[in-house]
Amino acid sequence: MSNGLKQRHLSMIALGGVIGAGLFVGSGAGIAAAGPSIVFAYAASGLLVMLVMRMLGEMSAANPASGSFSVHAERAIGPWAGFTSGWAFWFLLCVAVGLEGIGAAEIMSGWLPGTPEWAWVALFMVIFCGTNLAAVKNFGEFEFWFATLKVVAIVVFLVIGVLAILGVLPGSEAPGTSNLTGEGGFLPNGSEGFIIGLLASVFAYGGLETVTIAAAESERPAEGVAKAVRTAMWRIGVFYVGSMAVIVTLVPWDDPAVAEKGPYVATLDHLGIPGSGQIMNVVVLIALLSAMNANIYGASRMACSLVARGQGPRKLGRVFNGVPRIAVLTSSFFGFVCVLLSYWRPDDVFAWLLNMIGAVILVVWFFTAASQLMLRRRTEREAPERLVVRMWLFPGLTWVALAAMAGVFVLMAKEPDTRVQLLSTGSLTVALALAGYLLQRKRAAAPAGVGKG
Repeated sequence: MSNGLKQRHLSMIALGGVIGAGLFVGSGAGIAAAGPSIVFAYAASGLLVMLVMRMLGEMSAANPASGSFSVHAERAIGPWAGFTSGWAFWFLLCVAVGLEGIGAAEIMSGWLPGTPEWAWVALFMVIFCGTNLAAVKNFGEFEFWFATLKVVAIVVFLVIGVLAILGVLPGSEAPGTSNLTGEGGFLPNGSEGFIIGLLASVFAYGGLETVTIAAAESERPAEGVAKAVRTAMWRIGVFYVGSMAVIVTLVPWDDPAVAEKGPYVATLDHLGIPGSGQIMNVVVLIALLSAMNANIYGASRMACSLVARGQGPRKLGRVFNGVPRIAVLTSSFFGFVCVLLSYWRPDDVFAWLLNMIGAVILVVWFFTAASQLMLRRRTEREAPERLVVRMWLFPGLTWVALAAMAGVFVLMAKEPDTRVQLLSTGSLTVALALAGYLLQRKRAAAPAGVGKG
């Protein structure tokens, strides 16, 4: 494939992955459950994500590949592990494309009443499928400008919020700590509410992995991924944790508007900013479209990488002018099918799909940590010069990350709402692992040169 992505593209793709629709909209459910303690929930899960990204950055800088963590899992654990994590992630991205298309269509239909949502989804699919069918630099340009708009929006929000907290914003008074300690205190719903908020925050961070996939198509893959991963660290703290701190300081956590309108819109409305609702709808729309674009890209590259390693249909991996066009079309088509299922069978089939992807990102992170634990020693022996990014306090923090992920799995098993997701994702993971293991056995038993697609 081509090397059409520049460093500025990689940096903004990393930023775009950090600022998603889950932050703008989905965080409302976490605030409603955890109250002001959502700040600690996002800080705790943010630390875990930083560790995962550092591990992924170490491996991707040493061995850039469009299959990213799937390639690393195959090298470290075996082909079945690469198969499992890769196809699970592909499935996650395709379903996510459908979800984001639905969300974007709802906003457009709200602006233009009477227009069918499916038509908007179809339009967005055509646009971003076309973008990804063209040269990779087109994808990079779209993401660069999408991410730029999202960064500007959230920085403006943070500046307004800080000014309001200090009491220097015209028409506002400093709230002090009244919203942090009132209405039930900092932990209003106890440990159970905090756990729900923690789980919501963990999944809000999904999407950062795309930058290590994109790095393989950049001008200087090793340098690019190293820089992008390093700069993503502090941005997690500023954008996520900073946003949550501003919101719960300015607005009562139990304000119905936080869940109904979204925490950002509720905050701006609370401050009396004119037109804030529509402004944030524009930002959310951009976030959704950005995620659609990035997820089609990530899904197609992951599929292409899996096929190149003999773990999928060969035709899916054909490359035309540096672009895996059949993989792009297939990933887009599956995403559109998910949209149709949401209309045809919203109560069973589509809900089943959503449960299937509920904990996939944790599965991917677990494979990432296990792979780094095994590959670090190997790289130190064979090519230490490739370790341009190093995991902090190895192997201690790698084990801490694995233990934290295991802890999240346990918490999911205890909560009724997330238990179903855990079981569904577990079933998908086991099925993929079994298929990958059988394929691995078949390839190992085949004569040399046979079955190596």
